[in-house]
Amino acid sequence: MKKEAAEHYFTAKPKSRPRLGVIHAHLRGRYFEFLTASGVFSKSRVDLGTKLLIQSMILPEEGLVLDLGCGYGAVGIVAASLNPRLQVYMVDVNERAVWLAKQNAKRNHVENVKIKRGSLYAPVAKLKFDVILTNPPVSAGIETITKLIEEAPNHLKPNGSFQIVVRSKIAGKRFTRLLEESFSHVEILSRKSGYRTFIAKT
Repeated sequence: MKKEAAEHYFTAKPKSRPRLGVIHAHLRGRYFEFLTASGVFSKSRVDLGTKLLIQSMILPEEGLVLDLGCGYGAVGIVAASLNPRLQVYMVDVNERAVWLAKQNAKRNHVENVKIKRGSLYAPVAKLKFDVILTNPPVSAGIETITKLIEEAPNHLKPNGSFQIVVRSKIAGKRFTRLLEESFSHVEILSRKSGYRTFIAKT
């Protein structure tokens, strides 16, 4: 963990030598296998925040879904697997994470995904989504999180939802106010293991 903290996973090109591993996980009643590597977030397991988001996320019957900051792809791949009628876009700034996400889409036999590299919404700037899902890179700093939240409504369709998971100790008044300033309706979707999932709509 200390080594990963030294090299931030919210970076375009990790310099550490990749050490590959495989995670086996049961999520939403299905079995998944994820290839992981050093230099990406939570390489040894599906972290508790991501797991809570996956278990709680509300998906449309059809439409476009964005997994923002996808890492090795757990959230987007599970969403795509649950509903083949969705088109799931997965975005990460980390080129190693993007490579892993592509491998994991193949490994888990999901084809309704498009995986792109770039910062925040830049790779999907022209698209509007029914749902945006994110376990944000909190350690990247408040400016990044603020931008991620404030720009979300511009990338949502009417009645679309923004679903975000954060540690409960981070989800204080400042964070809640940030959501409420960007969205007209905000509520807590779930709480567990020191995390909260919020759902917000314009």
